[in-house]
Amino acid sequence: MSERRWSLEERIVVDAAPEDVHRVVSDPRNMGRWSPECRRVWVPRPPARPGSRFVGLNRRGPFVWFTVGRITALRAPAQAPDGTGEFTFDVGVFGLPIARWGYRFEPEGERTRVTETWQDLRTGRGSRLTTLLGAVFAGTGPDRRVAVNRAGMRTTLDRLAAGFGSVTQHRP
Repeated sequence: MSERRWSLEERIVVDAAPEDVHRVVSDPRNMGRWSPECRRVWVPRPPARPGSRFVGLNRRGPFVWFTVGRITALRAPAQAPDGTGEFTFDVGVFGLPIARWGYRFEPEGERTRVTETWQDLRTGRGSRLTTLLGAVFAGTGPDRRVAVNRAGMRTTLDRLAAGFGSVTQHRP
């Protein structure tokens, strides 16, 4: 059995300016357009800002589950001296942490390098319960979660790039 991975990162270059990509991705209500698991997001009090909470409806095959998210970082590229934007949120269930998802938006010429990140937060108190809930509701235990997330991240980034009229190869 291999050692459990606690984080992942995938990148793609999108044929659009960082401000444009950031504006679309940082609205959680758009996530259902790209993610193979997230079907819909409800933001009770839009627009999204740091501290905003939202509810995600997720589905993979016959498995359906809800998560509660909270935006932890939101910075438009125009707000940073280097033109790099950020959008990060934590998701959990029943008040227990599951994962931290993030997106970085970096200028690459006239285009944008988008990096999607995932960090497993199922550690400490409650981790056994959230691991069990993941297996029951999402059909994925920790041994498969990394492979499922990597495939999902690649699909998400490909769909995002296609939405801007481009598909550029992933970068390690």
